[in-house]
Amino acid sequence: MSTINDRLAALRASLAAERITGFAIPLTDEHMSEYVGGYAQRLAWLTGFGGSAGSAAVIGDRAAIFTDGRYTLQVRDQVPGDLFEYQDVPKTSAAVWLASHASAGDRIGYDPWLHTRAWAKDAGARLAAKGAELVAMARNPIDGIWDDQPARSDAPLEVHDDSFAGRSSAEKRAEIAGWLAARGADAVVIAALESIAWLLNIRGRDVSHTPVALAFAVVHADASVDLFTARGKVTPAVAAHMSGAVRSHDREDFAGALAAMTGKCVAADPESCVAAIFAALQAGGARVQEARDPCLLGRAIKNPAEIAGTFAAHVRDGAALTRFLHWFDGEAVKGDLTELSAAARLQQFREQSNMLEDLSFDTISGAGPNGALPHYKVNEASNRAIGLNSLYLVDSGGQYRDGTTDVTRTMAVGTPSAEMCDRFTRVLKGHIALASAVFPVGTRGVQLDTLARQFLWQAGLDYAHGTGHGVGSYLSVHEGPQRIAAAWSSQPGNDEPLVAGMILSNEPGYYKSGEYGIRIENLVIVEPRDVPGAEQPMLGFRELTLAPIDRALIDVALLTPAERAWLDAYHARVLAEIGAQLDGAALAWLTQACAPV
Repeated sequence: MSTINDRLAALRASLAAERITGFAIPLTDEHMSEYVGGYAQRLAWLTGFGGSAGSAAVIGDRAAIFTDGRYTLQVRDQVPGDLFEYQDVPKTSAAVWLASHASAGDRIGYDPWLHTRAWAKDAGARLAAKGAELVAMARNPIDGIWDDQPARSDAPLEVHDDSFAGRSSAEKRAEIAGWLAARGADAVVIAALESIAWLLNIRGRDVSHTPVALAFAVVHADASVDLFTARGKVTPAVAAHMSGAVRSHDREDFAGALAAMTGKCVAADPESCVAAIFAALQAGGARVQEARDPCLLGRAIKNPAEIAGTFAAHVRDGAALTRFLHWFDGEAVKGDLTELSAAARLQQFREQSNMLEDLSFDTISGAGPNGALPHYKVNEASNRAIGLNSLYLVDSGGQYRDGTTDVTRTMAVGTPSAEMCDRFTRVLKGHIALASAVFPVGTRGVQLDTLARQFLWQAGLDYAHGTGHGVGSYLSVHEGPQRIAAAWSSQPGNDEPLVAGMILSNEPGYYKSGEYGIRIENLVIVEPRDVPGAEQPMLGFRELTLAPIDRALIDVALLTPAERAWLDAYHARVLAEIGAQLDGAALAWLTQACAPV
């Protein structure tokens, strides 16, 4: 199993032994997570693809991999084109591709613990139209051929203190019980790991960079909870924290518990509860009610304690990033830095706070052409020297008990070209336009996305990723349901109204294949806006991220007076709040970096 060719051949042999002619391989886990534990990295093991979103499909002697615009270049670098066809999402999908290549009598397998019921219904209908059949497999065939597949993490659960959470678990559980009563339901299945962590005020270390624990939960109308997680993960401290209202069970008992809910009305979110959950409930005779995860908005709309915590975390993180930027400014021109050494030094600056729990994702450290890969992940093989007269893009973040950060800065090393400055300034203008937006209550992210792209569009340019994603509170760096993206985006959340207390990223970019990448990312929080004479409630954004934007890349002549005023005001705030954390040469450097344009 040393090569991708070997693994693909072994999968085909395994499928043939079960009379299965095709199989779908998503990048997710039993909780429909974006970031997954090592045991669930089946797509990476089979194909070599290291991105955070994608899928693959195999049928007969053909195979394909499906990725969106963020990974157009990366997938071609990592996945052999002689084994897998490259397919673009949202132009097509694994279900569409499988159906287009299926013949009458074909049996296409899927793992019902890794797909939603909607996916299975759509794929099944497409295949049936060709005379083929979609087959739910009892065991994922990749697990049977992946000899060194990692085990699920056995890390213990951790208490997330109410002082950080802002609300007790008992209060949240009572709220969910009220939601159930209003719907006439007896219970709700919670499968999303972030929702379980939020609801019970617990955290875990089962997924790299995302402080969640592998578990399922069933919340009942009396506000009690059945929690299903591996034995040994519930410590005495966590048991005491959850009190008698939360009953712990082994994770392996979950499917059986669903099947035993005969006659009960059980709610489940079709976006986060996989097909196997619905099948188990229905097989047991439960009355299933499709409903949105009732924890979703509660964790997306931050309460006052969470808001205070994220501001504190961003000052702490901004000071670490600014120390790095000062260090980088002096070291990069010497020609001795690499993508790995720069990323390692940035992590060291964050660790100096003694409050860093983890990074919030693998640092994207892209020099020159590697910066043109929006979700580039450096390794020893790809590690590139940071050269003179080039651009360096670093997208990074930290996990702190009081908040989660995510920030991107692009820096000139030496003298940037006129084109680099033009592109950077257009990205900056879009960033400022979105940051300055004032909009009515009820506005969706899709309605704001154009603000960030307009100046690139004027030059016939664009970027192939969303403009903003939600962020959790010591939870996932990518959190829904809110999002800012173009109408063509394949990601959910575009139609979610933005609400005061939601955190989002503001991250337009530009990527010139083979040469350089540019992105400017701040996290912002939605807050009410007092507009004199307004006839309806209005909202706007306030910056959470505090770090200087490289003035060497700004063509000031392209900025309007209002844009210059925004940039100067932002830098004045950076200097005031981050400067208070610095001294000596770092403070002197920041003072210069934040000088008015």
